[in-house]
Amino acid sequence: MTMLKKFGVLLTGVVFCLGMATRAVADEAPDLLVKRISQEVLDVAKSDKEIQAGNQQKILNLVETKVLPYVDFQRMTELAAGRNWRNATPDQQQELVKQFRSLLIYTYSGALSQVKDQRLEYKPFRADPEDTDVEVRSQVVTPRAGQVIELNYRLGKVADGWKIYDINVLGAWLIETYKGNFTAEINKTGIDGLIKALTAKNAKLATTFAKKSS
Repeated sequence: MTMLKKFGVLLTGVVFCLGMATRAVADEAPDLLVKRISQEVLDVAKSDKEIQAGNQQKILNLVETKVLPYVDFQRMTELAAGRNWRNATPDQQQELVKQFRSLLIYTYSGALSQVKDQRLEYKPFRADPEDTDVEVRSQVVTPRAGQVIELNYRLGKVADGWKIYDINVLGAWLIETYKGNFTAEINKTGIDGLIKALTAKNAKLATTFAKKSS
């Protein structure tokens, strides 16, 4: 499987596990949180005809309102930027988080329309009650294709509950993938150059989504 296909599977899995939770409890165990909301979003994705047909605006709205509360974009951006984060000004840090967030929104939205007959299975969860950083391990099963993809999540405990900040598919962590890209861009054009590149990418994605929604 190519890295591009792995990334698509990874993002589909993210959508599975984030989407429709409106009743999250701050002290809900991270594995139970993932299991509960994954089933809810699977049910919606499989039954909503507009989502299945690729209605981009509806998908974007779903991601914006239901997915984002369960992703720690601040932590994701800090980790992806690595040591360069400390060299960024507060304004640059804020803009990096904004643009990275937008990029992931568009990418998640594109993955959501791919949900068909997949299901998620979970491996035993091991963590101590006092842990504030855990990993939930699962796998995406596609019966039609006879395919099983390992999919793991890192979650951190924050004031209002657990939030996902990294995802692993077939041994590739999302943060590490972006970290390499971010570092390469910063080395060439600086932090402002990375912000400019992300902004341009998001502008293209916004245009593409607008055309598909019209």
